[in-house]
Formats: sequence, structure tokens, C-alpha cells
Amino acid sequence: MADAARRFAGNLDAVGAEARRARLKGVGLMLAALACFCCLDTTAKILNGRMDTVQVVWARYVFHFLLTLPFINPWNTPGLMRTARPGLQVGRALMLLACTACNFVALIFLQLDETISITFTTPFLVAILAGPILGEWVGPKRMAAILVGFLGVLIVTRPGLGGLHWAAGIAFLGCVAYALYLVSTRVLARHDPTTTTLFYSGLVGVVVMTPAAPFFWTWPSAVDWGLMAMLGALGGLGHFLLIAAYRLAPAAVLAPFIYCQLIGMIALGYVVFGDVPTGWTLAGASVVIASGLYLLMRERRTKPVAATIARPD
Repeated sequence: MADAARRFAGNLDAVGAEARRARLKGVGLMLAALACFCCLDTTAKILNGRMDTVQVVWARYVFHFLLTLPFINPWNTPGLMRTARPGLQVGRALMLLACTACNFVALIFLQLDETISITFTTPFLVAILAGPILGEWVGPKRMAAILVGFLGVLIVTRPGLGGLHWAAGIAFLGCVAYALYLVSTRVLARHDPTTTTLFYSGLVGVVVMTPAAPFFWTWPSAVDWGLMAMLGALGGLGHFLLIAAYRLAPAAVLAPFIYCQLIGMIALGYVVFGDVPTGWTLAGASVVIASGLYLLMRERRTKPVAATIARPD
């Protein structure tokens, strides 16, 4: 009996170690995805000054789809379009499209650091949505951290104090769509392979945006074509890494790492556009980051279990 108990305890330790390794890999993939998204937003802001935003959004999805099609297609991957949750696949892709459109519109009027500071509301929205959708309920301490984080966003936007631009509201709507996208990504990771989810991400965007693009078209230069292709490549790679990350770690673990984008956004905003973050932006972002790190600390105290690892069938 004693030997059996020791073997059982050893198996539990092995399961815990495997879960921790999976979470660390998920965090690494998340950070790589966020680096892609920093470069994507910078490229989109450049293109917004050269063509209509509808055309920029179209380019992001068309080139994403075309660049991944040689590697991910129904001919190379039999059953690629077969999904256990077709409605959720389409809905998730539409949420990503809505997030992209809102973000690109906001980038016309806001600095990179301002848009990313508003994007920091996403982890709190994910924490709220994770309860009814994923069964990961938020306790009173985490809810308090969420409210503090929202206060930080109010510091950035300063409604009623002359600091609120209407584009900030568009950016926040994009955050709501992004939170729904992240949670649905986690749900789909339990049912469909990563390649299927990535394929639908591009396909739905192309189908929705292509009919609208001719009405807003400006013929691109050779440089613009290259930037448009880069936009699609960064989007495709970033979301592939993101999907892979959510197969390995829970939404509540990964979401706070969105804050790492602030450093990249400030650096790129300064180097590319000469933007210097305001004191309000830095103060509000600091409040949001502190509350998000508290959420992360609370999550790390929770012992990992094997059930949190989503594996392909």
C-alpha cells in the first residue's frame, strides 16, 4: 500500500510538472505573437496614411489568407474545413474582424501607446467572460483588480476632462470583440485543430471584406504592396502563435501578458512616428498593468492541473 501511494503521488507530481511546462511554452508563444501584433499595428498606422482603412483591413485578411494557403489548405490537409463548432468558428472570425477594423480606425486618430493602453482592458474583459463561458469564475479579489484596471483606463482616456477622443470608444469596442475572440479561441482549442481555426480566421475576413474593398480602393505603390503583404504575414503568424498558446495554457494565465506590448508600442511609436507618451497615458497604463499583474499572481497560486492542457485529437 505504501509503495502504491508513493507511485500515485509521483504520478501527480509528473502531471503537475507537465502542466507547468505547457503553461511556460504557452507564455513564450504568447510573447512571440504580441511582437508580431506590435509590428502589425505600426504597419497598419503607416498604411492608414496612404489609403482608406477599409482597404487596409482588406489587405490584412487577403494577404494573411494567401500567404498561409500554400501551407494550410483543404488539399494538403484533408478535413481542414471540418469543424465541430461551425457557428463558433464563424463567430470567432467575425469578432477578430471587428477587433481589427476598430483598432485600425482608432490608429488613425490615436497614438500607438494610447491604443494599446485601452487594449489593456482585454484581460479584465476576458476574466469576466471566462466565468460563464469557460467555467473560470472571478472571485471578489480578482473583481476588485478588474475595477482598479478600469480606473486606469479612465485615467488614460480622461472622459469629461478634455482627454477623451471619440476614437477611444471605437478602440474599447475593439477590446470587447478581442476578448470574445480570445475566449472563443480557448473554447475551440478543445474541439478543432489549430490549422482549422487559423484557416477560418482568414477565410471569413476575405469573404466579408472583398465585396467592400473596390468602393474604397486607392492603387498602391510598390512599397505599399510590400507593406500590405507584411500586414497579412504578421497577422497570420501572430494568430497562429496565439492559437497555439491557448492550446497550452488557460486564458487567465496568458491574457495579462498583453501588457508587454506597451514597451514595443512606445518604442515603435517614437522611432517611426515621433510619438511621445503623455504622463496621463503612462500613469493610467501603470495602474492597469499593476492590477493585471495582481491577476496573474493570483492565477500562479493556483496549482496547475492536467485538464487545463488542450490537445489536438
